[in-house]
Amino acid sequence: MNTSYFAKSGKNANAVSIAFISPKWFSGRRYEKLAPKYWLLKKFKEDLDEQFYIEHYYSEVLNRLDPQEVYNELGPDCILLCWEKSGKFCHRHLVAKWFNECLGIEVSEI
Repeated sequence: MNTSYFAKSGKNANAVSIAFISPKWFSGRRYEKLAPKYWLLKKFKEDLDEQFYIEHYYSEVLNRLDPQEVYNELGPDCILLCWEKSGKFCHRHLVAKWFNECLGIEVSEI
C-alpha cells in the first residue's frame, strides 16, 4: 500500500481515491469511507488549523472504522490518492499513520 496524489498517480491501475471529490478525469476506484467530511475541509481551508483537522478526522472518520477491514477492502497493492502534493498536509498521511499504528503496516508516499 502506498499514497500519492491525483496528478502524479491518478492513471495508475491500483489508484484509489479517498478524496471527498475526485477529478472528473479520474476513472479509478473510490473509497468514500476514508474521505474527509465536507464541513471539515471547508473549515481547514478557512483557518489551516492542522491540529483541529487531525482531531476531527480521527473522531469522525478513522475511529469509526475497523482498520483491518479497511485494509482488506483496499488491498495491499492500492495507492491511496487525494489532491495535495507530496510534503503538504493531507489526510492520506493520517490514513498511512493510522494503518501503521493499528496494523503495523508501513504505507509509503510514492
